[in-house]
Amino acid sequence: MHDKARIGFVGLGSMGLPMARNLVAAGHEVAGHDIRPTPMAALCAAGGQAAATACDAARDAGILILMVVDAAQAREVLIAQGAARALLPGGIVVLMSTCLADEVAALGREVAATGRVLVDAPVSGGVVGAEAGTLSIMAAGDADALARLGPVLEVLGARTFVVGTEPGQGAVAKAVNQLLCGVHIAAAAEALALAGKLGLDTGVMLEIVSGSAAASWMIRDRGPRMIREPGAVTSTVDIFVKDLGIVAETGRDARAPLPVAAAALQMFLAAASAGDGALDDSQVIRAYRRLMGAS
Repeated sequence: MHDKARIGFVGLGSMGLPMARNLVAAGHEVAGHDIRPTPMAALCAAGGQAAATACDAARDAGILILMVVDAAQAREVLIAQGAARALLPGGIVVLMSTCLADEVAALGREVAATGRVLVDAPVSGGVVGAEAGTLSIMAAGDADALARLGPVLEVLGARTFVVGTEPGQGAVAKAVNQLLCGVHIAAAAEALALAGKLGLDTGVMLEIVSGSAAASWMIRDRGPRMIREPGAVTSTVDIFVKDLGIVAETGRDARAPLPVAAAALQMFLAAASAGDGALDDSQVIRAYRRLMGAS
């Protein structure tokens, strides 16, 4: 497979669309599909192609990238709709969504039965990383397939970490990553909500903790949004309900207690149940404020 492979791309959401655009900019022929027409039009405007169905996106392609919601959607696209079989024989499916490891492993076996191979390659870095092509990619799969994907993954991410040889191992790495992301966001929200409850200037408090031993990437990135009114959304509360739910299931299956992650999940659930699920994930702070009796 030459470096400028034809690529199918399914899932042109807030991360998928900039990823697909970056592949087009790097000289790849990209056919993208989404259930919404607007992002497909945006991909066409960037030089890509719109595919009416997932199978159309995969047809004549050697690589099919999925940035869908979960493993159930991936299975619907690949198996029920037949996109895996539409790929060229020996083609590579790259699942970049956050999914449960067992579900990814099962999907890998189903894709293998079609004569194609699945590489499990979830990402971290959010919309900013997707736009800049600086995602961290946690890849697991056949060594030859990973080597063939190298030029494509280099466009999408700053670093690719090979975490295993079997589909599902990338999902485990992503679960560990999301455990820390969710806990860091919740902890930052708890601290800033407490500062507000006690009458401190939250802007000053944020400046203090962002430059001290208490600092984290998440408090520097999400903290400014926490102390403002809800606005732009890069990742939603609902996404962390899903991702921390995956973390909880991963821990349960491994008989590994994860009490801090469980507490963070409850706060995201509290925010979602109050109607904040579609807000930016920084707005989990609203759940803390409600518990503290603040506005």
